[in-house]
Formats: sequence, C-alpha cells, structure tokens
Amino acid sequence: MAATAFLVLTYLLGAFPFGLVVALVGRGIDPRLAGSRNTGATNVSRLCGTKLGVLTLVLDLAKGLVPVLCARAMTDSPVFLSMVAVAAVVGHMYSVFLYGKGGKGVATTIGVFLGAAPIPALLSVAACVAVIRVSGYVSAGSLTLAVALPILCAWFGPVFLVPAAAIIGGLVIHKHRENIARLRSGQEKSWRKDRAKAA
Repeated sequence: MAATAFLVLTYLLGAFPFGLVVALVGRGIDPRLAGSRNTGATNVSRLCGTKLGVLTLVLDLAKGLVPVLCARAMTDSPVFLSMVAVAAVVGHMYSVFLYGKGGKGVATTIGVFLGAAPIPALLSVAACVAVIRVSGYVSAGSLTLAVALPILCAWFGPVFLVPAAAIIGGLVIHKHRENIARLRSGQEKSWRKDRAKAA
C-alpha cells in the first residue's frame, strides 16, 4: 500500500506543470498556445526568456530527482526504483492536470538518472550538450540523451535500470516525433537562430 501511494505521489509531482505556472506568473504567457506548444523548459525559455527557462528546467529536473532519492532511502528494491523512475517521467509527459498532455520529459529524465545512475546521467548530459553545440538543435541533443542512457546504464551500471532507461528513452523519442520530422525536412528551429533573434 505504501509503495502504491508513493508511486501515485511520484506521478502527481511529475504531472505538476511547473513550466505553465512559471510562464503564466512570470510573463502572463500560456506556453501551450505558442512556440512548440508544450510546457517544457525549452519552450518556456524561447517564449519567456532564459531565466524563466532555467527555473523551469530546475523544477522539472527536481520532479525526477527528489522521488528517486526518496525511493532509494526507503528501499533498495531495483523494481521499485525503476517504477518510480518511470512514474516521474510519465507524469511529466502525460499530466492529469493538463488532460493527458505535458512536456517532452528530458529535464525530468535527467533528474531521475542523476539520482539513480549519476555516471550514465552525467555522460548522457555531456553527449546531449555536445550535440546541441555542434548541431544547433536542442531536439537533436535530447534524442542523443534518450539513446545514450540505456547504453550507458548497461555499460556503467546499475544494469537493473536498463529496462527503465529504455522505456523512458523510447517515450522521450516518441514525444520528439514532430521534431524528428522537422529535422528530416530541415525545418527544425535552431537555438542559434533564436539567440540571434533575441540579440
């Protein structure tokens, strides 16, 4: 019963739309109605500025990190930890507060794995940042992170997180399907162009 309640709370924390609240309070902008039309940090940053984007990033990251750290303190069950990891990301992507919609889950995924598998998380983030810097596309970096996480968990451990990493990575890729289509057609927005426009 306690485990089920914790999983529900993890989902609800993941589902809370921090990006929507930050954008509405900070700039009076609903991120669901502009840009990429999601509540993630990238869209909030694009619509409301870097500071509010970073705040959203930190809050969305905490959605994953806090439940995982609490779960690790409660038990050493690999199954439970894996379920908590997936619940946090699913909550963010498919929020009950947003009628089943949500962000693309990258920040929450990073938070989850910083708490559960720090080395794979840090290496995946490094790969993500490198791809963004080289390509100019945040989505390309996000997809790199999604693919790298299960591979790096298998390489560096904990190996029991590979299934959860694969599920989460698959969900992140699925959420980026429109970005993938735009990357293929050459219509994806570049952060370099956004930064130049802001300047």
